[in-house]
Amino acid sequence: MAIFPRPSTPRAFVADLKAFLHQQNRHKLMIAVVSGLMPMIIVWGFYVDSKTDKPKAQVIFVESWPSTRTDAEIEKQNIADQKVRDAQRKAKQEEYRRVADKLGIEY
Repeated sequence: MAIFPRPSTPRAFVADLKAFLHQQNRHKLMIAVVSGLMPMIIVWGFYVDSKTDKPKAQVIFVESWPSTRTDAEIEKQNIADQKVRDAQRKAKQEEYRRVADKLGIEY
């Protein structure tokens, strides 16, 4: 005893399709077209989304220092770098403060 029906032939499929198309109910045909298009559109969307550009080359600048640097030179450079970072942080803080003033946020 078979659980599943036997596979139908292409001839039976064509006959069923002709019988379906010759029915008087046009709304059934429209629903069939829409229900067939929806999965196709979803699959097409995934296909289009999978096409990504290759990553561009990224240039990374590295500072090189002589191995004969003294601790005093290193400390002097660190202090100069910290001043630059502090100035950048202060500018960003002022930018956020201006936005907060415009939005009426108390800080």
